[in-house]
Amino acid sequence: MDIRTSMFRPAKRIEDLGVSEILAITARANELRRAGRPVIILGAGEPDFDTPDHIKEAAIAAIGRGETKYTALDGSPELKRAIRDKFQRENGLEFGADEVTAAAGAKQILYNAMMASLNDGDEVIVPTPCWTSYFDIIRIAGGVPVPVACDDSTGFRLTAEALEAAITPKTRWLMLNSPSNPTGSAYHEADYRKLIDVLHRHPQVWLMVDDMYEHIVYDGFRFVTPAALDVAIRDRCLTVNGVSKAYAMTGWRLGYAGGPAGLIAAMAVVQSQSTSCPSSVTQAAAIAALDGPQGFLADRAASFAARRNLVVEGLNAIDGITCRTPEGAFYTFASCEGLLGCVTPQGARLDSDRDFCAWLLEVADVAVVPGACFGLPGYFRISYATSQAELSQALARIAKACGMLQHRSDA
Repeated sequence: MDIRTSMFRPAKRIEDLGVSEILAITARANELRRAGRPVIILGAGEPDFDTPDHIKEAAIAAIGRGETKYTALDGSPELKRAIRDKFQRENGLEFGADEVTAAAGAKQILYNAMMASLNDGDEVIVPTPCWTSYFDIIRIAGGVPVPVACDDSTGFRLTAEALEAAITPKTRWLMLNSPSNPTGSAYHEADYRKLIDVLHRHPQVWLMVDDMYEHIVYDGFRFVTPAALDVAIRDRCLTVNGVSKAYAMTGWRLGYAGGPAGLIAAMAVVQSQSTSCPSSVTQAAAIAALDGPQGFLADRAASFAARRNLVVEGLNAIDGITCRTPEGAFYTFASCEGLLGCVTPQGARLDSDRDFCAWLLEVADVAVVPGACFGLPGYFRISYATSQAELSQALARIAKACGMLQHRSDA
């Protein structure tokens, strides 16, 4: 039942929010599957690889040792050591034990940070398109999301000029995600340095970076995180990461972050009154992930790269669709603007990306996500974290469906 139409009165902080549209699309796709339709779902942001065996074995061993009790509030000393080692080894960042935190997923890390730092009316600059949860987390915490549109003309990256124009006296945070969900776009060091120069002129603005797709990059792209580039920015930056994407541990729920001790302590206060510690068993698995062999990460990234190439080539071959080649993650974010205004064989007009995606689901049995979900209409996201065979079939279906449309020039 819709909470806005039931007798229940929701809190004002959530009365205008809803459950993720991505989940709604997935639910509809699964409903069609249960009805016998051969639906291919390309909506979920989840690796199709299994969690590596050494990680699963570490969790089983922890259970065998009886490590099923509460741990320290925001991560055991052993997990914090592994997180600190990871930051130093891979990012050149030195953090003390009081400067790292762990929670039940990176989403909780973001939530803790916003709840711990935002007062009513504080603004958070969010380059769009962006992950759907950013805006709602900010709103629940009393903040005001300030979207800054970044289309494919800038590689979906925020420019220094656009950042400068968006900053006001109320700005509290700038939030960045690289590589990005939903675009796969990633920031080079030179891109970050231009943004950091702007932040130096506005010391009240802190920086939050979501590095979740750090290990899924292609074509020799060199990943870098902003806190490693500038000491002054490091002192007002929260670097967020987790084990879900790189290590295929989405269901384990473990995110972590490094940042200034005062912020980390405030985030612990929020966590103490919500979930308390992350799962002790998951922490044991995360230690194995961060400390263990890392060679398989490059192999998995290479597999994703092959799928990316397949999808980008297939989409660009369809009249009316254009798709930029992403630097990382496992998403394409293609423009369908060339098909908007087209008419279906049944006489319906596709006026929006939502119309287009609904058409693909009902006619082609392919579930994709409209760009409007991420704050930039006229596009659609494909998650290519599935087999090449299924992707090839989905592309063929999309091409066939698009070929059925009557273009505006033909009307």
